[in-house]
Amino acid sequence: MVAMSDPSPSSPAAADAAHRSGFACFVGRPNAGKSTLTNALVGTKVAITSNRPQTTRHTVRGIVHRPDAQLVLVDTPGLHKPRTLLGERLNDVVRTTWAEVDVIGFCLPADQKIGPGDRFIAKELAGLKRKPKVAIVTKTDLVDSETLAEQLIAVDRLGKELGFEWAEIVPVSATAGKQVELLADLLVPLLPEGPALYPDGDLTDEPEQVMVAELIREAALEGVRDELPHSIAVVVEEMLPREGRPADRPLLDVHANIFIERPSQKGIVIGPKGRRLKDVGTTSRKHIEALLGTPVYLDLHVKVAKDWQRDPKQLRRLGF
Repeated sequence: MVAMSDPSPSSPAAADAAHRSGFACFVGRPNAGKSTLTNALVGTKVAITSNRPQTTRHTVRGIVHRPDAQLVLVDTPGLHKPRTLLGERLNDVVRTTWAEVDVIGFCLPADQKIGPGDRFIAKELAGLKRKPKVAIVTKTDLVDSETLAEQLIAVDRLGKELGFEWAEIVPVSATAGKQVELLADLLVPLLPEGPALYPDGDLTDEPEQVMVAELIREAALEGVRDELPHSIAVVVEEMLPREGRPADRPLLDVHANIFIERPSQKGIVIGPKGRRLKDVGTTSRKHIEALLGTPVYLDLHVKVAKDWQRDPKQLRRLGF
């Protein structure tokens, strides 16, 4: 069944329903709109987004608070055919997450026909017999109604071909805010009954240092060559309040390293006369200050960690 917004008010029975809480995860090919959807549901930036595929490396939990429920969103890396040890580890993260959540949302972009990558994921989902699966057709703002209708039919057919029924099929546009609330309305009844899992007001359980590192990496990804996203990792070495500052004028010192794999990539990240690195610092500092609610002094350095994606020891050091 395809779910579309219903203008009618919610029934009184719904108001008396028991409180529900649980975990939902969004899966899909890289760049299917999972992080943007997570941010739209939570109402603030908790996952990094980029127009380049495969930018999510950590499972980010975004927390949606409602009077009747608490929906904890786990954003996973895109499942893909791995070419490196990093790729294999990211796929392991996805499969482990699937086993632990209450409901799975499979994101398929409206503007791309269903391909081998989608079938590969759907086949894996078919093996999770008792887990409710919601098909989410994303990026609906990029297509006309006829193309959207064709995609919705194709998604329905995909489930039937693999021997399972989607709990719901929901078209959404996270950037335009279309049907995002409806998606939350449909995910909540699929959660178990129970009290809230996180305090009211918490939006993520991701450690601040990890979120800061992700914001720096997002800024570093903008405008670099296509081959570079996989090669960039960021580690925040230190976050300390500046000593001797008056209470009404605090300053947080953030020291971070941007790691790339080869010396030849250093110039790309730094840019002519250091301009790119300066832009990375300016952009990420604004987001970090908004996240932490305090002025920040950001100290960035670019370092080479040779072939880190293939080296187990370096992967560990960089947090993978």
